[in-house]
This record gives sequence, structure tokens and C-alpha cells, in this order.
Amino acid sequence: MEKAWTEMKSSSSWLLFKIMGEFVNGFEQMGLIEPCVSIFGSARTKPDHPVYQQTVAIAEKIVQNGFGVLTGGGTGLMEAANKGAQQGGGTSVGLNIELPFEQVENPYIDKDKLITFDYFFVRKVMFIKYAQAFVVMPGGFGTLDELFEALTLIQTEKITKFPIVLFGSDFWAGLIDWIKKTLLDEYENISPEDLNLIKVVDDVDEAVAHIVQFHTKNTFTPNF
Repeated sequence: MEKAWTEMKSSSSWLLFKIMGEFVNGFEQMGLIEPCVSIFGSARTKPDHPVYQQTVAIAEKIVQNGFGVLTGGGTGLMEAANKGAQQGGGTSVGLNIELPFEQVENPYIDKDKLITFDYFFVRKVMFIKYAQAFVVMPGGFGTLDELFEALTLIQTEKITKFPIVLFGSDFWAGLIDWIKKTLLDEYENISPEDLNLIKVVDDVDEAVAHIVQFHTKNTFTPNF
């Protein structure tokens, strides 16, 4: 048992070099790309769903306002966002992840802007460091993970503040209600001003306008 644990620790030490390599590769490639807005959402949403079409429209308007679009590189709403970016003639970036299911890169990513990762935490750092805004469409656990990671880092001032837009009030209403009633009012685990970190919208133009307005007053820069 002791020998096996020692061998495991030795293997973990060598694993650090692979992790470091992913960070270096990610930083070098992302550093060459124009400022982007990250769009998150479910990999399972089909092209005939209204939210898919809304995601395409948001991404197209984002690139028309001078930003690139950054996604997780997969299917569903990630695909919709990359599709909208290409339709709008803008930069379309995909940060793909190796998974046993679901995650296959979509065909709307610029050929020189597909970066594939083995580790979720390395990939998440790229989103957090280089995104100039988050647009969070309806999604599952992965989408919520990205949302709360950003909220936590902004709240604790570990990164620069940037806009976080939640699209679809019907989808997000239950979560926002829980945050207000339980986290804020009942348990006082957050401050009232923390609610200002989130903007909930139902309109494509309003989502994009919120991001553009923020950046008329703030310079583009990596978030840490």
C-alpha cells in the first residue's frame, strides 16, 4: 500500500509538466487573439430551439461591435455562438475539452483558433483571464460552474470586474429568486451590491448594449 502511494505521488509530480504545458500553450495562443466575449450554454440544445437562434443572433451582434466570440467549442449553444460569430464576419474561438461524451468541436470555429484542453481548470482560467464579458445562456452544471466561478472571483476582487449577462428570465428566475431570498435576505451570505454583478435580459439588443456600454468606460485588458 505504501509503495503504491509513493508511486502515485511520483506520477503526480510529473503530471505538473503536462499541466504547465497546457497553461503555456493557452496563454500564448489566447494572447494573440482580439478581445472576446465568452458565451456559455448547454451542449444539448438543438438548432431548432428558439434559444439556439437567439444565441446565434447575440454572437453575430457581438462581433459586429468589435469583439470576438469565445466558447467551449462544443455542440448546442456553443455551436450557435461560433456560428453567429462567423456569420457576422468576426473572430470565432473555441476552447474544446476532451470528454468521454458530448464534446466534439463544432465546425464554426476559426481553423487557427481551436484550442483543446485535457483539464477543465486550465480551460476555465483561459475563459476568466481573457473574456471581456460573459453571456450566459440556459445550460446545465458546466454553465453554472462558469457563472459562479466568475461571480466569486469578481466579488472577492481577484479579477477585474466585467459584465455578466444572463439571457432568458424564464430560465434564470428561480435561481435569481433563491439568491435574493435565501442567500441575501434569509442567510445574509452575500451583500446587496453583489446582485449588481448580474444583468438578466430577454432581448438580444439589450444583452449586447450592456456589454458595449460597459466597455465605453473601461479599457480592454486581461482580467488578471
